[in-house]
Amino acid sequence: MNAFTAPHFQNDKAARKFIEKIRWPDEIVCPHCGTVGSYYATKKEGRYRCAEKLCRKDFTVTTGTVMESSHVPLHKWLMGFYLMASSKKGISAHQLHRSLGVTYKTAWFMAHRIREAMRAGGITPMGGEGKIVEADETYYGKIEDRKPSPQRKGRPFTKSGKVGVGGKRAIVALVERGGRVRTFHVGVADKVTVSKIVMDNVARETRLHTDESRLYTGSDAYFATHETVKHSAKEYVRGDVHTNSAEGYFSIFKRGMRGVYQHCREKHLHRYLAEYDFRYNHRIALGCDDGERAALAVKGAEGKRLTYRQPDISGL
Repeated sequence: MNAFTAPHFQNDKAARKFIEKIRWPDEIVCPHCGTVGSYYATKKEGRYRCAEKLCRKDFTVTTGTVMESSHVPLHKWLMGFYLMASSKKGISAHQLHRSLGVTYKTAWFMAHRIREAMRAGGITPMGGEGKIVEADETYYGKIEDRKPSPQRKGRPFTKSGKVGVGGKRAIVALVERGGRVRTFHVGVADKVTVSKIVMDNVARETRLHTDESRLYTGSDAYFATHETVKHSAKEYVRGDVHTNSAEGYFSIFKRGMRGVYQHCREKHLHRYLAEYDFRYNHRIALGCDDGERAALAVKGAEGKRLTYRQPDISGL
């Protein structure tokens, strides 16, 4: 691939320097105590020791990130970040396994750690004065077969959590018109849950656009305006009032999930949403190219860890 001709995709030393520049653009910061610029290099290349008397701990650029304690070479991590950040619909663990030359299990772990790095950090209100935020909900996932499998024979069927329409899982999306998206995987999309999501994430000066769902009834009391379109009457656009941005995002998400990932266990759904949110929020239309998007994902790895005590890769 032409994209992988850059030095940081070729060897560990160049990769480490690249990550250090992203994580520490000015001074090296001890990830243990936060001391800035007070360190010295150890005999092992890439390993530093904090010079603060109360700390004195060793660290590397991957300490306190999703890459910490990984045996995967750093340049392959950067290739993985780039592939996941640049693929419009995502990239499967099988494809990562083939592209990076690692085992399938390692590729699966890497993909979920990269998704964790893509997860948004601090939450700032969406919208604002004169801006529009669209709110909508959808349901994703196959209906679970209630016929007991041979392994379940003799045991009652159980399913934890509440389910949505047709046994599917509910996803709520907030989309700034022409801007970013924020999605939420919820156990059930009822008025209490959805109202709280909207209230907690949308600035009060915002124009809120939804369909006619009762989930949003009463929202006009909290926002600049609450305008709706009546889908049941085949009304999809009225002036600038619509939820097409939210529906467009759901279309991207579902096409990618069905075409690339195919299977997704519920406990991992929030990470897949984080992946699609990240690419949408750093898309070319907002001035972010593939390389910049990948670098932002690497930057997001700081302060995040993801471990699995007992790996379960029966479903992606």
